[in-house]
Amino acid sequence: MSTNAPRELNYFRQSFGDLDVAQRVGELGKPSDEAILQQFIDSGVKFSASSPVLESVYYRAVRKLLDCIVPNAQQAPILQEGGVYLGCWLESTGTINAELCSRFIPSVAEATYSQFAALQREDGLVPYKITAEGAVFKQIQLVTPPARSAWNHYALHRNQTAPSFLPQMYEALSRYDNWLSQYRNTRGKGCVEAFCAFDTGHDLSPRFWHVPDTPHLNDPALVNPDSPILPFLAPDLTASVYCSRKYLGQMARELGLSDDQWREKAEHGLESLMKHCFDQVDHFFYDVDKQGQFVRVQSDVLLRVLASEVGDRDFFDEMLRRYLLNTSKFFAKYPFTSLSMEDPRFDPFSSYNTWAGATNFLSLIRAPHAFEYHQRYVELTWILQPIISALSRMTQFGQCLSPWTGEEGYTESYSPSILCLLDYIERLCGIFPTTGSELWFTGLLPYPLDHGISLAEHTAYSRTVDGTAYELINKEEMASIYVSGKLRYRFPSGIRLVTDRAGNLKAVIGMTARRVEGIIEYGETHISFGVDGNETLVYENGAFYSASSPGVVYPTYG
Repeated sequence: MSTNAPRELNYFRQSFGDLDVAQRVGELGKPSDEAILQQFIDSGVKFSASSPVLESVYYRAVRKLLDCIVPNAQQAPILQEGGVYLGCWLESTGTINAELCSRFIPSVAEATYSQFAALQREDGLVPYKITAEGAVFKQIQLVTPPARSAWNHYALHRNQTAPSFLPQMYEALSRYDNWLSQYRNTRGKGCVEAFCAFDTGHDLSPRFWHVPDTPHLNDPALVNPDSPILPFLAPDLTASVYCSRKYLGQMARELGLSDDQWREKAEHGLESLMKHCFDQVDHFFYDVDKQGQFVRVQSDVLLRVLASEVGDRDFFDEMLRRYLLNTSKFFAKYPFTSLSMEDPRFDPFSSYNTWAGATNFLSLIRAPHAFEYHQRYVELTWILQPIISALSRMTQFGQCLSPWTGEEGYTESYSPSILCLLDYIERLCGIFPTTGSELWFTGLLPYPLDHGISLAEHTAYSRTVDGTAYELINKEEMASIYVSGKLRYRFPSGIRLVTDRAGNLKAVIGMTARRVEGIIEYGETHISFGVDGNETLVYENGAFYSASSPGVVYPTYG
């Protein structure tokens, strides 16, 4: 392959190579930050953009992330929620936040997961949050499946995790499943029940109007006996437990144990969810109150259920058409709203802690798994692009966004929004390591959606994997991959190149709604290809064949 890249690209790449992450991050706030930042640097992750705006906000996010990592009583640095939220929350910090953090600072993710197991109550209840004063058990606050997050950390760093990590998490989460079965199935329907609004973290959502914020007597095993509507059969809690059981089965197999009980429990949980909480007419998941009525509030419960791997691709596609990509429902200018925009109770304001309409960053960081699980890569970019535009303007890293303007709202230094930026950049135009031992190199650029302001005419991203340094240079027409400083691939923009962890070509994925055709330069080999949106071309014996071509699901309007 010729290494005579254009002079402009060489200059940009040289500048990228000289980029000093520690210098860009700036002055540190506490003594423990230095070692944590060094772990981030050791990951090899760097990002550069032709626009100083996007590059500056990226390193400001890294700096703010350090503020959210604090040593616990055992002096192990753990992730904090950030902003006004002092501590770690199971629904976020202890699951999805740590799952993202694992790709950048794995020791922090592992310590964060482990502390929830270490502080588990004797009866099996896992704390819903951990603060400087210790574990708190007032509610359950269970959204992202804990077992999935813990497993994904293990799968990504299988050879680096502590030998005790997987057995510890398996035992703890098995006991937690037993607690939930014993205390949150009072109606005997097989669903996990919500006793209060805070059980799901849905503060101020109309979903929980006329429901207390906390359980009866602040005991997570008690529901208000005088409530005419509680407990709810909760679809998001039920789906989370269903998904955790699937991953507990994977843990069991990895540990040489039988997964029979987890397959049976997962199947039972899924059957209960679909029987009781799924409305066939609306094609939506609702809570079911004590009187057997659907609580017909269309909220981001849907996205939570789908992120818990409920349903096949056809089922997911129908949800995209009806709801997630519907501009009358959840597909706002800055998606996803936390309540359907058609609901008369919809409140777009983001200046306070609310799930009554505003776009919340916890929804945004949970969303990619739902899309990628069903190979809806193109459709996911329609969420990444506007949110990256909004993130480029952030100064405080708040909890939520205005779905109309993209302006940041309540609180600051909030780890989900910080990690959202790092995650979305990596998925859109970076180097993404998967739990399936693949590397994704995505040839896209942030698109100027807001007022025509260009965020990047070219970007550079690097990551070190198993001691090998990778770089991805994205321009408007072409992308280039360097391995250990040498040009390995050149390919047209608009696709994702998939390799193994050693950089060997495995597949190509179409990442735009249009068909992309061209040539991939791979060493001395030139390979012609044509790929449609979401199509996967597998590379074998010097040629591509189509392994999957599900087409593209387009936005709807009512």
